[in-house]
Amino acid sequence: MSLRPVFTDLEVGQELPAHTFVVTRETLLRYAGASGDFNVIHWSQRHAVEVGLPDVIAHGNLTMALGARYLTQWAGDPGALREYGVRFTKPVVVPDTDAGTTVEITGKILELDGDSRVRIDLTVTSEGQKVLTQARAWVHLS
Repeated sequence: MSLRPVFTDLEVGQELPAHTFVVTRETLLRYAGASGDFNVIHWSQRHAVEVGLPDVIAHGNLTMALGARYLTQWAGDPGALREYGVRFTKPVVVPDTDAGTTVEITGKILELDGDSRVRIDLTVTSEGQKVLTQARAWVHLS
């Protein structure tokens, strides 16, 4: 996803390249520091299991942010993302291993308007399960 897309080269139904993000416990620590969200379910297996989770989970907003990063990397401009929303459906479980887990993201162009705006729907999965639904965005390409 290194070449900046040209609006006139895009078409409705076009699939965007897939991208995989690695999420480790270190990723969670860094995100907690940046966001100020130090909820114990994001770093303590004992607490996560006590509340019914299978293990430590990634912050929901971190998962959402990976979708935003996918879009801005594709667009080649962080300012291109104009609207973005998701529904959280399943947590991203992050095992205590060096490999962590992965979040896979693909996109599909659903609409093009005459003002260089592109509506994109994302598919966001981890371990083969959808972790976000209704992940939709409008990107403006200059």
